Amino acid sequence: WLPAARAVPYGNMAALVQYVVLRGDLARPPFSWPLGAVVAQGCHAALAAVHGYRQHPDTGAYLEQGDAMRTVVLEAPDENSLLHLAEMLKEKGVEHKVWLENPEGIPTCLALRPYPKNQVQQHLKNFKLLK
Repeated sequence: WLPAARAVPYGNMAALVQYVVLRGDLARPPFSWPLGAVVAQGCHAALAAVHGYRQHPDTGAYLEQGDAMRTVVLEAPDENSLLHLAEMLKEKGVEHKVWLENPEGIPTCLALRPYPKNQVQQHLKNFKLLK
């Protein structure tokens, strides 16, 4: 855990958000994954991003929010759009984790580490909320 003094870099904690981008095609034919399996992919990606960037002050501040943590779940239409997003985020220096379903190695989800919303929202504007 991060010390509380390091865990509050911003005055407005509501501004911190974790974005999770799930492949929507996994729930539709031909894949037709059960809802629980798709949700699990998002959980895995979100936890992996938080764990991978656990030393970052924004991650500590986000976790310190407890019940007030904010997560936004968006939909990537397919694998190519998810991988294109991952490449663009990498080029922009936006820290994230692509989750692969194993043993198949299928990219299923991408999660950013917690960020101030205004720093990353513009990179995700082409993705709609998952429905």
